[in-house]
Amino acid sequence: MNVQGAEGAVAGGFRLWWWTRRRSVAVDVGIALVAVGEALARGLSFAAMTGLPAVLVVLPLALASASVVLRRRYPVAVVLVSISILPACPGTTIALVGLYTLATTDAPRRVIAMLATMLGTGTSVVFYLLMDQDQGLRAQEMPVWFPPLVAGIFGVVSAVPPVLLGLYVRARRRLVESLRDRAFGLERELALLAERAEERAVWAREQERRRIAREMHDVVAHRVSLMVVHAAALQAVAVKDPEKAARNASLIGDMGRQALTELRTMLGVLRSGSGATPTAEASSRLAELAAVAGGERGEPAEDGGPVLGEVTALVDQSRAAGMTVDLAVEGEPRGYAAQVESTAYRVIQEALTNVHKHAAGAVARVRVAHREGEVAVLVQNDPPGGGAAGGGGARLPSGGNGLVGMRERVVALGGGFVSGPTDGGGFRVSAVIPDRSVAAAGG
Repeated sequence: MNVQGAEGAVAGGFRLWWWTRRRSVAVDVGIALVAVGEALARGLSFAAMTGLPAVLVVLPLALASASVVLRRRYPVAVVLVSISILPACPGTTIALVGLYTLATTDAPRRVIAMLATMLGTGTSVVFYLLMDQDQGLRAQEMPVWFPPLVAGIFGVVSAVPPVLLGLYVRARRRLVESLRDRAFGLERELALLAERAEERAVWAREQERRRIAREMHDVVAHRVSLMVVHAAALQAVAVKDPEKAARNASLIGDMGRQALTELRTMLGVLRSGSGATPTAEASSRLAELAAVAGGERGEPAEDGGPVLGEVTALVDQSRAAGMTVDLAVEGEPRGYAAQVESTAYRVIQEALTNVHKHAAGAVARVRVAHREGEVAVLVQNDPPGGGAAGGGGARLPSGGNGLVGMRERVVALGGGFVSGPTDGGGFRVSAVIPDRSVAAAGG
C-alpha cells in the first residue's frame, strides 16, 4: 500500500480489503466493467470465428477480464491472466491496465521488462496469425515484410506505452513521497530546534536569575551585616560612651540609607526590562552597584565591578566594625581581566561577611597572591571569640547561599574553590582563579 493510500485510510477512515479510498474502489470497478464488456464482444467474435460454443468462450473471458479488479493487490497475476487470454482478446484493457499498474509498483524492473516482453511478443504473434488467416488481406498484394511489421507495431503499442507511463507515475510518486518525507523531517527538525531554543531560553533565564541573586546577595549582605554589627556595638556602649554610640548610630543610618538606595536602584533595573531577562546594560548596572556596596572609592574596573585594589578598603570596613583582620598581599599586582578581579573581590567580601555572621570576635586573615596567569585568595578565621569583641553580641541570619554563590562564580571562570573548617576550629575559604585574558592570548 502506497503512502497516499495510507494517508487516505487515516484521513477518511475507509478501508475495504486492500482499498483505502472510495475513489479507488470506483475506478477499479469501472475498469473491470469496461474489460468485461470488451471480453464479451471479443469472445462472441472469437467463438464465431472458431465455431466454439459462445458460452464456453464468453464466460471464461469475462471472468478473466474481471480479474483486473485485483490489479492493486496482485498486479503480476493480472498481467499473467491477460497473457493467457491473448489468443481471444489481444491488446485488451486488462493487458494495458495490468502492465501500467505493475510498472507503478515497487516490482523489480527485470520482472516488469520480462512480462512486458511476453505480452508484446504474444500480441505480435496473435495479430500476425490473424492477418495471415484474414482472406481479405491475403487476396491483396502486399510486401512480405508488411504483416510482421504491422504485428510488431501492435505488440510494441500494447506493451511499451503502459510501461513507460507506469514508470513515470512510479518515479513521480517516489519524488512526492521523498519531498513529503523531507517536509516532515524539516518540520520535526524545526520542532526540535524550537524545543531546544526554549530549553536554552529557560536555562538562560535560570542562569540570569542566579546571577542576579548572587549580585544582590553580594551587594546588600555585606553592608547590612556591618549595620547589624554596628547596632550590636551601639547597644553595648550606649550607656558607657554616649559619643561613640552617637557615631555608631550615625554610621548605621548612613549605611541603611545607602542600602535602601541600592535596593531601589536594583529593583528599577530589574523592572526596566518589563518582565524580560535583564540585558547587558542591567548586568553592567548591577556590577556598578556591587562596587558601591563594598564601599570602594577607587577607580572601577572596565565593567564597573570591584577590583582587587579595593580589598584594602573592604578590610578597613571590617576593622571599623570591630573585627581584627590581617591582610597580606604576595606578588606584584597584575592587570587581570575584569571578571577575574571582580570574582576575587567578591570571594573575599563574602568570606568576611560570613566571619561577621558566624564567628563574631574571631581574628581573620586575608591573603591575596598574584601569580603568573592566576590569582589566589584565602580568607581564614580563628574560632569565635578569639579576637576583639566589638560586635560580638550581633546575631546575623544566614540564608546558606554565600558559599554556593562563591563556588558558582569561581567555577564559571574555570577556577578551583575550597571551603571548610580548619583543624583549629576556624573556617577557611580558598579560591584560585585563572586569568582569562592570559588564557585567551595563549590560545
